[in-house]
Amino acid sequence: MKDNQNKHIENNGDYKGLKVNAGIEQPPMVNPNAVNKANLKKKQRLTVDEYVDGILSGNRVILSRAVTLVESVKPDHQELAQEIIVRCLPYAGKSIRIGITGVPGAGKSTFIEALGKYITSQNGKLAVLAIDPSSERSRGSILGDKTRMEELSGDANAYIRPSPSAGSLGGVARKTRETVVLCEAAGFDTIFIETVGVGQSETAVQSMVDFFLLIQIAGAGDELQGIKRGIMEMSDGIVINKADGNNIEKAELARSQFRNALHLFPPSPSGWEPQVLTCSSLMKTGIEETWKMIADYISFVQKNNYFNTRRNQQSKYWMYESINEVLKTSFYNHESVKSRLAEFEEAVLNDKMSSFVAARQLLNLYFKEVKKQ
Repeated sequence: MKDNQNKHIENNGDYKGLKVNAGIEQPPMVNPNAVNKANLKKKQRLTVDEYVDGILSGNRVILSRAVTLVESVKPDHQELAQEIIVRCLPYAGKSIRIGITGVPGAGKSTFIEALGKYITSQNGKLAVLAIDPSSERSRGSILGDKTRMEELSGDANAYIRPSPSAGSLGGVARKTRETVVLCEAAGFDTIFIETVGVGQSETAVQSMVDFFLLIQIAGAGDELQGIKRGIMEMSDGIVINKADGNNIEKAELARSQFRNALHLFPPSPSGWEPQVLTCSSLMKTGIEETWKMIADYISFVQKNNYFNTRRNQQSKYWMYESINEVLKTSFYNHESVKSRLAEFEEAVLNDKMSSFVAARQLLNLYFKEVKKQ
């Protein structure tokens, strides 16, 4: 201490009444542990066995990391993700998969939270795969479902995974079905898949769920014009949300209109007659009735074997979708195509070549190169 004090000239005996205390030793400008932490992260890369064991034991952190691999476009991540999915498949398929859609502003997130809390209160385990719309310009996404579902987010029996749609058709995340497999293997017995409700993603979502639920609201004009007929035909049940306060009477009127409209549609392949209910997600009314409707439907289709038939059809559908996706990726990533794509694009834009001729020539180029390999 004395040595430190003597370093200050003010502590010299010639200066009367002056004394400067030694300062506190300052930390180094660079964190000496930074390199060690970086090395630690590299060492923490999990093996397939560690991922699978973690998922099967219900470890949320490892499940989230596996879902991130599924959503990644990196080839090495995709290869690892597919190995994990194959290992998890024998433990999947035991949940009830429910697709939820509706026009923007119908209160889907509030409804999901209300129904989700009811399910977890009955000792159910729920996974919510919420597709957030990505910007077509920046590819950015808000991923705000955990904010909107604050109460459900803190539930020990619930898992919410918002995923950016990344500009895919209608906002359906490309890897949602694989994520369903991982969530089922992790022990979740109910899976919600929420769409952005833009009218294009519903076909893809219906191809991966057991029950398709349409959320509507009353008092927003002509209710039957607010949703496409095709979506209503796909629906196994319709719920008129926000049936509270001064809106109850309007909700009941909308319910009657939808019931009458459903009678005009062809019978469902399942033999089930879609029901129309009212509820208030805010007041928690009609939630139990909605869950009973879903349970009744599942029981109905399991008895007439449509449940298994539909899942088999879905598996076949996604096999062909996977083939199409792999072929498309292979085409656009092929060096011969990438090197000349801009050239053909410019020819089309300058009216030197038609779109169809350009496409045919690029495909011929691709098949010729593939044949050489």
